[in-house]
Amino acid sequence: MSNFLELFAEYSPLFLEATSVTLRLTAAALLMAMVGGAVVAALAMSKVRPLRWLATAYIGVVRGTPLITQIFIIYFGLTAIVTLEAFWAGALALAFHNSAYIAEIIRSGFQAVPKGLTEASRSLGMSKVKTLKRVQAPLALRTTLPVLGNQYIIAVKDSSLVSFIGMTELFQTSRNMAATTYEPLTAYIVVAIYYLVIVLALTALVAWLEHRLSAHRRPAQA
Repeated sequence: MSNFLELFAEYSPLFLEATSVTLRLTAAALLMAMVGGAVVAALAMSKVRPLRWLATAYIGVVRGTPLITQIFIIYFGLTAIVTLEAFWAGALALAFHNSAYIAEIIRSGFQAVPKGLTEASRSLGMSKVKTLKRVQAPLALRTTLPVLGNQYIIAVKDSSLVSFIGMTELFQTSRNMAATTYEPLTAYIVVAIYYLVIVLALTALVAWLEHRLSAHRRPAQA
């Protein structure tokens, strides 16, 4: 135990720096994935059949192939054309992968909104844009927030795969530690602790957001 604590303390600066890389990578990927997922969801809900086919094909290809394969294709494919850092190649691959899942989450959220509410809003004179902003989007967000939170957590853990294209994030740092100290079990327990802390923090944040969004629906106390 004393040896474990010594190694944990010794490698803490490296792991903290790697945590920053992992969080920045995941944040950049999820930001792009949210935009891409929203576009794909809009195509999937379009009344134009070819657009729906395009969205279905995109989702099917992404969900039907391993993430590690997508990372390698994007990294080695794009770097053969343009100069691209491993960070952005990893972020693009994670965004590409997560956008398909986020698109399905967004689509299911909007489909869960009762049509009667949308029709009532339109009958009151609200435009399509105003109905989307004030009725459909808030209700869809409440429905999808827990699932989106789970997807964000999955994205954090999936970011470990970018270590295979040379990024020194959390998992690669644990591999370097294992190679240096010849104590792989200790190294991987340490990185597991860091991932666990991140996941618990994200879980608490999602729970807090759910609480805030549902606060107005709770009956007032006397």
